[in-house]
Amino acid sequence: MTIDSVIDAWDNADPAAIHPTRGISEDAYRISGDNQAALLSTILPEGCKVVDFGCGDGRVAIPLASLGYEVTGADGSQAMLDRLTEAAPDMPTVLTDGTNLADQLGRKTDAVISLAVLIHHTYESGERIIEGLRAAVRVNGLLVLDWPTADEPAEGSGWIGVTTWSRDQQDEVCQRIGLKRLDQPGSPWPVFRAVKAG
Repeated sequence: MTIDSVIDAWDNADPAAIHPTRGISEDAYRISGDNQAALLSTILPEGCKVVDFGCGDGRVAIPLASLGYEVTGADGSQAMLDRLTEAAPDMPTVLTDGTNLADQLGRKTDAVISLAVLIHHTYESGERIIEGLRAAVRVNGLLVLDWPTADEPAEGSGWIGVTTWSRDQQDEVCQRIGLKRLDQPGSPWPVFRAVKAG
């Protein structure tokens, strides 16, 4: 799967396929976003500038903004960004596949969150996206990445598959592009600080 083929799949996805809680109810879907935003607020500095890459229709971005963060929604799918804009017309959005996020923003940001995006990409594509997200964050800024590890890592098959990484694979990428893993008890996602590469 290429980055473009994953984006095409999301562009054409039924809204019900976006998240498993949506199969329960729209309320359950929105509550899951509220809960994740509340958890992120224990990690992110109060009121900082945050880019939600893979924001979809704003499940997490909208409640995060209501908590006082300056949120920009970023996604590779124009259909998703259109849904976000319908729900939150004042939230800025950026159409990007992640690899060119810094150019699209035109500035560095304090933090990038990316939940349920990297899991859908191959190692090669995932690494390119992570490089792009890191380039958009100022030194000492934070990245919260849904970037799972496994004892037996494997690339997912298909756009809805899950790719897992070894810790060694992640550490090599972090060293090369300038990410320092932080000890963040209670976070279901790895948290990284942007540092100078090498």
